[in-house]
Amino acid sequence: MNGFHRFARIRFARVRFGSIRFASVARHLSCAAAVLCALSFSMTPASAQSTAAAPSTFPNKPVRLVIPFGPGGVTDLIARTIQPKLSERFGQPVVIDNRPGAGGVIATNNVAKSPADGYTLFLSWDTHTINPIVMNDLPYDTFKDFAPVTLMVRLPLVMGAWGGLPANTLAEYIALAKSQPGKLNFASIGSGSSNRLHSELLNSLGGIKVMHIPYKGGGPAIQAMLTGEVSYGFFSYGSMRGHIQAGKLKPLAVTGTKRMAELPDVPTMAESGFPGYEAYSWVGIYAPAGTPDPVITRINSDFKAVLADPEVSKKLISLGVEIVGSTPQALQQFQRNDYDKWLKFVREAKLKFE
Repeated sequence: MNGFHRFARIRFARVRFGSIRFASVARHLSCAAAVLCALSFSMTPASAQSTAAAPSTFPNKPVRLVIPFGPGGVTDLIARTIQPKLSERFGQPVVIDNRPGAGGVIATNNVAKSPADGYTLFLSWDTHTINPIVMNDLPYDTFKDFAPVTLMVRLPLVMGAWGGLPANTLAEYIALAKSQPGKLNFASIGSGSSNRLHSELLNSLGGIKVMHIPYKGGGPAIQAMLTGEVSYGFFSYGSMRGHIQAGKLKPLAVTGTKRMAELPDVPTMAESGFPGYEAYSWVGIYAPAGTPDPVITRINSDFKAVLADPEVSKKLISLGVEIVGSTPQALQQFQRNDYDKWLKFVREAKLKFE
């Protein structure tokens, strides 16, 4: 019995010792886990800080500049004018990505759905604020899905008329249109395009009825003007410059508040008897919503520096544009004002869009 008791006590001691050893190990593991957990929490702010600091390295790869129309148009010309200097400022290639179609919706939606990291930028046209007025069910929100960067330039348009038209001034054109109500027509690049709205505004202010003929782009529209298929159209000077200089198109007026440097003898619409007429097309730069503020600030600074470059500004002015280079806040307010202006006019004129 004594031997059995001694054996039992030894076994019990071993089990008890093993329990103590296991509990000790468990306590050590628990402490280690707590330490690791504490370390992980203490590292979280540093990690977040590193992510927040990432914009200081921007850009470290090529930047894509999305254009809502095809090559050769005024937006494309503006983009390719700034591209070389912008690449120098970024220290990275700027890749132009033309995505025409659906009045700019395809390109706009592509940017809205892109990562908000500054590596995809949108070079907008004035359709950016007109599309939500004239189109239903856009796949993006014009005001919520984009971060404004800068209003680059604005463009007074030129009322370019067929060279054979029996009118050499805006007053003569108005008289001609009144003598033939509904028989003259004007060109645009689409039902809801800005050049259509500019012409509809002239119809309203001038008390005339000139019919709308839409074309698939500025090239076909201007070609129709050259052949006399349409009587006139509002387009950028850059897109009509060669034809105007050749005498194939004649400029009747410009839509801005002052005469263009390239067309000093062509009066403004206000000088031609329409003091309430002022209309501009414009180009802005946007990033996807959520792009970090430091990145927006860097992009804004570089764009404004490029616009101030003498070589770039000279080329842009030759296209008939007015250089702006605004803050992001100014672009945000500008786009809202532009939207409100055209929305009011469309409702008052009761315009319909196919």
